[in-house]
Amino acid sequence: MKVKSKKVDLAEGDLTPMIDMVFQLIAFFMVLINFAQTESNDRVKLPSSQLVKPPEVPLEFPIILHVAQDGEIILGGDDYTAETLRVGLQKELAVIKAEGKTVGDANVVIRAHKDTSAGDVQEVIRVAQEQQLENFALRVKEDNS
Repeated sequence: MKVKSKKVDLAEGDLTPMIDMVFQLIAFFMVLINFAQTESNDRVKLPSSQLVKPPEVPLEFPIILHVAQDGEIILGGDDYTAETLRVGLQKELAVIKAEGKTVGDANVVIRAHKDTSAGDVQEVIRVAQEQQLENFALRVKEDNS
């Protein structure tokens, strides 16, 4: 009796779907990562306070205004003065309204340099109030000493 030898075919799987899935997962987690540095600016050194407490809930529609030491205002990477800030705020409010929300849903987060004059911060608040914004938060650094 003759024994026939069978050649074993190695089954190779198609790795394309697996690689595609890995890249989709990487993209998914990159979107979900909370980048703490997105809210910071190198020109703004926050004052410190021992009374600081973190927000109880995350802000849904924050408008982050950085006020530099010289009073210059940074919004979304663009530089403004107190006179031109109105234009930048109107752009932000247009985005909020496009998402079906109201001006009352927006939260203005002011990150002022520790050596900025209080008058500059008050002027920023005044301009924001002219645009019907009413929810404000001031950012500071926690002082652990």
